[in-house]
Amino acid sequence: MISVVDAYHVVAACVPLYVAMLLAYISVKWWKLFTPDQCAGINKFVAKFSIPLLSFQVISKNNPYKMNLKLIYADFLQKLLAFLVLVAITKISSRGGLRWIITGLSLSTLPNSLILGIPLLRAMYSEEAALLLAQIVVLQSLIWYNLLLFLFELNAAKSASVTPNPETPEEHDASQAKEGEEEAQNRTATRVRTTHILLTVGRKLIINPNTHATLLGLIWAIKLPAIIDQSVRILSNGGLGMAMFSLGLFMASRPSIIACGTRMAAAAMALKFIVGPALMAASSFAIGLRSTLFKIAFVQAALPQGIVPFVFAKEYNVHPDILSTGVLFGMIITLPVTLAYYFLLAL
Repeated sequence: MISVVDAYHVVAACVPLYVAMLLAYISVKWWKLFTPDQCAGINKFVAKFSIPLLSFQVISKNNPYKMNLKLIYADFLQKLLAFLVLVAITKISSRGGLRWIITGLSLSTLPNSLILGIPLLRAMYSEEAALLLAQIVVLQSLIWYNLLLFLFELNAAKSASVTPNPETPEEHDASQAKEGEEEAQNRTATRVRTTHILLTVGRKLIINPNTHATLLGLIWAIKLPAIIDQSVRILSNGGLGMAMFSLGLFMASRPSIIACGTRMAAAAMALKFIVGPALMAASSFAIGLRSTLFKIAFVQAALPQGIVPFVFAKEYNVHPDILSTGVLFGMIITLPVTLAYYFLLAL
């Protein structure tokens, strides 16, 4: 049973994040301390320095030989199912495309595990749960945030690329032979365009600090020298706080705190607290997670949306309004929602 002290620790983990967000909001809305360009610069600092160093710190301290494979498989399957569902929805609705897939994945499968999740799961299921959740944090930093960056870069490259049109409509109607030739030329143009897009995405990812931080964290399996460790910590420790500060700056630039509107906010909450846990439940049953391990996997899927996807969404301008709302209201309602799931799973 969760004690009052445990609940206090969870609240104590959330409040500092809201303090950072509120200070940023006041700084722009009332004090007018930052210009839009300066706000963009702060978000870029978080995306290019704080988050990569935080990822390096998280990954480098993990022992890959002590990870729970069933939990990893269930986490992977949940994200794969979410991706397939989102692709199917965008195909059926014929709107949104890759931008909505990115947003849906961020909302439904990338929880705020590091700050909020670890004390909450520790209170619910003991220290072992916190250690297992730390493995989810490592996977997010190692795999899923980099995949998210790939999708962001892919979306940016597709927006920037223009498909060549080798023939005019008149030439197309001239003869069947020309139609066949046009089809062949279009196929060639599509292959060239695809290759160009992938090369562009690859070049962007190679120079992205998050890629370097991931690789270095993966291969650095020894204790860091004190000088290097403190140099990393001094920037990475404030990473999530700076991300919340950037969120507050963004919210202050919008006419309403619910930047995406109430209907979209409700849909975002449904994705986070209903669809995400449901997909994790299906994945857990398929992999064979049982008992406490299943409960840990399910509850962590009901944690609020992570802050890092918002930073990336703001950097690439892909629905940051929806993700900002997801972070804000997700952290407000997460405690009653996760407690409700906790008691239901205990029945």
